[in-house]
Amino acid sequence: MTQPTAYPGRPLTPGPGPAPAELRLVRFRRHARRLFWSALVLVAVAGAVGFFSGNLPDGFEDWMLWAAAAAVVLLLVVVPFARWYAHTYTITTRRVIEQSGLFGRHRTEVGHARGYTIGERRGPLQRMWGTGTLTLSNGLDAPLRMKDVPSVRLVHEVLADQVEVNQILAHRDAQTGTTTVIDD
Repeated sequence: MTQPTAYPGRPLTPGPGPAPAELRLVRFRRHARRLFWSALVLVAVAGAVGFFSGNLPDGFEDWMLWAAAAAVVLLLVVVPFARWYAHTYTITTRRVIEQSGLFGRHRTEVGHARGYTIGERRGPLQRMWGTGTLTLSNGLDAPLRMKDVPSVRLVHEVLADQVEVNQILAHRDAQTGTTTVIDD
């Protein structure tokens, strides 16, 4: 059984038989515009260190300047970058996974087969950057809020298509009495 081809660009429904393997469709992070101020601090600290090295007033030494610069870079550049880098969203053919945390990992999953509503919110700055916030809510669990999603329209469309295909497969499996086993 396949989906009619009257809808070009839509994914085809897999035929009957064994369940297809779970495939990763996309993995992304929040938009990197969050790192703008960190980059600006890094440039300013580099300029200040270059200007003041060897030109410090009496009572100060270069190692003090370098230590202060290292502390500022660590707190205002490295930590925000590490936090941004450690937060990922993954969309597979069966679920949406949010992972975050530098030292302890936090993981949230929402399955496509259960179905969920997709809410999209885009502020003026988000529209300018092509980003947005998607909220996935199935009515039972706490909603999954995906903030600053790059190419938000495309991600919204992919999620809607995956929900549709997974619901068709779940309905077909319920009709035939077969079950789909998901290996983790």
